[in-house]
Amino acid sequence: MARSPALPVALIQMSCVADPARNVQTALSHVAQAARGGAKLVCLPELFRSLYFCQKQDYKCFQLAEPIPGPTTQLLSAAAKKHKITLVSSLFEKRTGGLYHNTAVVFGPNGKILGTYRKMHIPDDPGFNEKFYFTPGDTGFQPIDTPVGRLGILVCWDQWYPEAARLMALRGAQILIYPTAIGWARGEKKDVCQTQRNAWQTIQRSHAIANGLFVLSINRTGRENNLDFWGTSFVSNPMGHVVAEASAHRAEIVRASLQLSETTTTRQHWPFLRDRRVDAYTGLDQRFLRT
Repeated sequence: MARSPALPVALIQMSCVADPARNVQTALSHVAQAARGGAKLVCLPELFRSLYFCQKQDYKCFQLAEPIPGPTTQLLSAAAKKHKITLVSSLFEKRTGGLYHNTAVVFGPNGKILGTYRKMHIPDDPGFNEKFYFTPGDTGFQPIDTPVGRLGILVCWDQWYPEAARLMALRGAQILIYPTAIGWARGEKKDVCQTQRNAWQTIQRSHAIANGLFVLSINRTGRENNLDFWGTSFVSNPMGHVVAEASAHRAEIVRASLQLSETTTTRQHWPFLRDRRVDAYTGLDQRFLRT
């Protein structure tokens, strides 16, 4: 049986500045470059339109939010249509005053919005005050159908939860995509930093292995206030092997070619979905179980 054509993908690892308009133009320039290089699926990092404002609690930052559709989605829509690509983006969504989300938006080659995903897991750590800004998502873990396949979009903190990846896989996702903004607090010890980054990549590679899927993880890079974003955007194949990876300190485009039929081959050899004991998993919908 002939193999299906490989899917060329591009991850846009970029650094951000204080001017949203400049960030959007930088992103659009990278998208155009990725498309010229043949990419049919292009992915942007989390909240690329601004600096990572969640380092502090500041009511003025709500002014960065936009409705969807809105001004930035119009620009991204036009770019997807112009370059005939599927484009995955991440925006600070304003539904109404006092109701905001961290939202991924997927555009098709015709420029239309094919679907959205609102970040479900919202962190609240020093330097990552996201609960101050974002309402937990209400879209559920539903893949989005696109011309390049069924995409399971999840966002940053969602990376740590195997339940989210599994539900996307069970609903037919062919690729898991994680727009991300993650880094180290300035002054942390080097060995601690390396341990954190290794864990971040390992958990996502484990989602690839456990579900037999490609994983695309897109991070920003550069120093913003007290955070040094660690870049290293990467692509993992269904066996958990990193097939492409960016540097830690440079804005760049990560390119890879995905043979989606690898999912079927991998699952045939490692039939984890077949051997799941769905009759014995009672309790996974509980916060905590005492024995």
